[in-house]
Amino acid sequence: MRIKAAMLRASGAAAPYAQSRPLEITEIDLRAPGYGEVTVRIKAAGLCHSDLSVINGDRQRPLPMVLGHEAAGVVEALGEGVRDLAVGDHVVMVFVPSCGCCLPCAGGRPALCEPGAAANGAGTLLRGDRRLYLGAHAVNHHLGVSAFAECATVSRESCVKVDPSLSFEHAALFGCAVLTGMGAVVNTARVPPGASVAVVGLGGVGLCSVMGAQVSGARQIVAVDLSDDKLRTARELGATHCVNASDPDAVEQIRALTQGGAEFVFELAGSIPALELAYKATARGGMTVTGGLPPPDRHLSLQAVNLVAEERTLKGSYIGTCVPKRDIPNFVSLFQSGRLPVDKLLTHRLALDEINTGFDRLRDGSAIRQVVLF
Repeated sequence: MRIKAAMLRASGAAAPYAQSRPLEITEIDLRAPGYGEVTVRIKAAGLCHSDLSVINGDRQRPLPMVLGHEAAGVVEALGEGVRDLAVGDHVVMVFVPSCGCCLPCAGGRPALCEPGAAANGAGTLLRGDRRLYLGAHAVNHHLGVSAFAECATVSRESCVKVDPSLSFEHAALFGCAVLTGMGAVVNTARVPPGASVAVVGLGGVGLCSVMGAQVSGARQIVAVDLSDDKLRTARELGATHCVNASDPDAVEQIRALTQGGAEFVFELAGSIPALELAYKATARGGMTVTGGLPPPDRHLSLQAVNLVAEERTLKGSYIGTCVPKRDIPNFVSLFQSGRLPVDKLLTHRLALDEINTGFDRLRDGSAIRQVVLF
């Protein structure tokens, strides 16, 4: 099958991307699904910092590569061995395909699937194959999905069936922003009713954590960001207080609002200064959860004695410690009941050939969540 896709040949292009155009809109070949694979016609694909980090070179991936990992679409073809999906089913894509057999999967932690992580690092599907080709040369898959394309052939494990009444532009957001942000609150930290919470970094993921804290019954939700516009959005989504992270006394403000620090502080900005702020704003005996992905060469320095003397917890959260087959339908139900207004995250709708401009907006912080519609 011949499809149109956004392909990255080299990382590190100069911004603005609308001029340098790191993502090349081109036609490539998509091969039919093999054993345990499906072909999905992509209907909507979200722009995420995980894509941007490959474009700007912060995160190295094998190139060339078709980017995009947060998406929703319709099953178009089934490979041999796929019996629990049908052509026409609506699905949300999941960017860690879990094998179900390794120790993390067997322990109920599919986000840490070892074969899935290895395949993602190599730019292949779960079983080691590539289905994208430019002439005779294979093109790499991004996180097993490669959704910035008209169609994608993916492992069955990369799809979760969803209610067909859910619009595609909203469904796409459940594959990354909602899983990561909501999951950090309800799965990783297990925030109890009545807790105090702070969220540092108010992109799509951070705002999902704000919503997750409200759904969990937090008594205080302090939203923290450099953007006053995003702070206003956080208020609309349930934040009780807002602090601009650029204020020199931002940590003191958070600690004053929460009477000594928040019990749970979530860092979703993917930056070391944001994580340092989050840790300092956490209460004695509290938990700091980081779900951002800073460049691999960045390091965090802590006063280690506090971990013991204050019984502090510093915890990572990948894809919100989620079990996608369980959590995506649950989160969709919350959205459909009006308790999780995911639709308010969507700030821009794009055509595929506008994608480089979309990544300029993501880079400068002027958008929350943008989707390419097919």
